[in-house]
Amino acid sequence: MKHLPHKTIERLSQYRRALLICLDKGQTHIYSHEIARIQHITAVQVRRDLMLIGYTGTLRKGYNVKELIDLIGEIIDSQEGINVAIIGMGNLGRALINYFSGKRSHLKIVASFDINPDKIGNSMSGVPCYSSEEMDKVIKEKDIRIGIMTVPAEFASQTTDALVKAGIKGILNYTPKPVTVPKEVYLEEYDMITSLEKVAFYVKLNEKEEA
Repeated sequence: MKHLPHKTIERLSQYRRALLICLDKGQTHIYSHEIARIQHITAVQVRRDLMLIGYTGTLRKGYNVKELIDLIGEIIDSQEGINVAIIGMGNLGRALINYFSGKRSHLKIVASFDINPDKIGNSMSGVPCYSSEEMDKVIKEKDIRIGIMTVPAEFASQTTDALVKAGIKGILNYTPKPVTVPKEVYLEEYDMITSLEKVAFYVKLNEKEEA
């Protein structure tokens, strides 16, 4: 599983999210074309991804929803759980805490950090906010291994350096500024502008085809 493509890992997470909704509705089995329709991809891609993790369904019933959820969990989740911190308690930071609260038992946001004295010492959805100056101490005390950065762009590099120094092993960068990390730290950068421009490109393309 170590060599699964990055895009496959992303899709497995998306499959699980869709499968959990199906399970809540009482659905016990699902076909690849049903998953594909929910995710807006091809059934061939779904079958290829699931073959990579060694799971096959049956022609008569398709895939067992509960079994597939459990298998994806075994692959993606850390059994002991991983603690997460939000750095930057602006609108995006607060939205992430509210959205993520209770969504995944193996991933837990246990701390947030900010430089604003009006936010330090407060809690949101049970997540305490600490001064950014305490980052190194709190990250080590709470065994935090993932940092989500939602700070202004001008603080991106120094925040990254502080997280790496504190022993963070994975960073999700929501700032518009690319950052650099050592090879032992996994970095995922979410560029909202690029995503929006991609959507705009396909809107333009579709409008030309309709004209």
